[in-house]
Amino acid sequence: MKLLPALAISSLLAFAAALGVVAAGLPRQAAAHLAFAVGAMPLIFSAMGHFVPVLTRSGEAPLAVRMLPLLALVGGGAVVLSFLLPAAWLRGPTLASLPALASTAALAGWAMARGRGGLGKAHPGLWWYPAACLCLLLALLAVPAMELWPAQRAALRLFHLHLNTLGFIGLTAVGTLQVLLPTAVGRADPLAALRLRRDLPLALAGVLLVSFGAAWGGAAAKAAAGVGLLCWLLPLLRLGLAWFRSFRAEIFLFHGAAPSLAWALGGLLGLSLLGALHGTGLMDGGDAIAAWFLAFLLPLVSGAVSQLLPVWLRPGRQDAWHGEARRHLQRYGGMRGGAFMLAGLAYGVGWHAVAFIALPALGHFLWSLARLPKAPS
Repeated sequence: MKLLPALAISSLLAFAAALGVVAAGLPRQAAAHLAFAVGAMPLIFSAMGHFVPVLTRSGEAPLAVRMLPLLALVGGGAVVLSFLLPAAWLRGPTLASLPALASTAALAGWAMARGRGGLGKAHPGLWWYPAACLCLLLALLAVPAMELWPAQRAALRLFHLHLNTLGFIGLTAVGTLQVLLPTAVGRADPLAALRLRRDLPLALAGVLLVSFGAAWGGAAAKAAAGVGLLCWLLPLLRLGLAWFRSFRAEIFLFHGAAPSLAWALGGLLGLSLLGALHGTGLMDGGDAIAAWFLAFLLPLVSGAVSQLLPVWLRPGRQDAWHGEARRHLQRYGGMRGGAFMLAGLAYGVGWHAVAFIALPALGHFLWSLARLPKAPS
């Protein structure tokens, strides 16, 4: 549990550093991997280690599992260096992918074992995590494949990109949001378990079809990508409509974690539609990566951290400090999430200057973290 707050803060610092890398004109690949491999992946691994015991009603993750995010962080840092110092890192991305491969396989195996051996039937949200890890494994295997088959490098890069964004991060987020937003609101969503059980095969099939179709061209591949996009969008639309019916009073607020999480879902929907433009050549791939980071990752992580960080810092019985800390972190949460989503979608359609509204929003959240109310001893 003590590792989670550190990884939450390090992920936000990695996001800020990624913006700095872009502003400095350094390689886009370094910025993208700062955001995804250093910022998002270790935090998601650690969050899975926290949520799997909850969803399976089992004990705390063993120490070896709790250390997996650090192994992933080492690999993420190495791959960033391989793009910043390519001459000094022969086969850098391939070697750097090995720690992430090992940690992903171990995490998926542990989650599945907990799902089969926990007390009673596991919550259906659990199975979104092994599905997300499967996508990440395929994405990571594409890295050495680029070196083995250089003629397929461009296709494998797109395959890697879509499986990372839609697959690993997207599936993890959609599975977690259906539990996290009702928790932030303080009211249950009675249909969440049904949606999670019904929508996982559809969402996973959508991710795989989009990833294959976007990577390897041709009429059949484009048709597969189109079918995959529809499969992917349907669960998102169902979730958005469910939230609008049940929680619209809470998600259209200036403050709180719920509005930021809802903006993240809106950003994911918008980016998925913009991805269709990318597939037809109407949108630059570099813009798509930056847009994903701004419109989806930032509202998602800031909203989740504002809700969960007090629990991670002081697990156990909730008291007045937890409420005060949440109110402090969630102040202007809705406005921050909206600014992030607007910045990302604007960047995605080529309005790069609008993206600068993300900087004060991220700065405000980092300032809020630095001034978090002191916990009683």
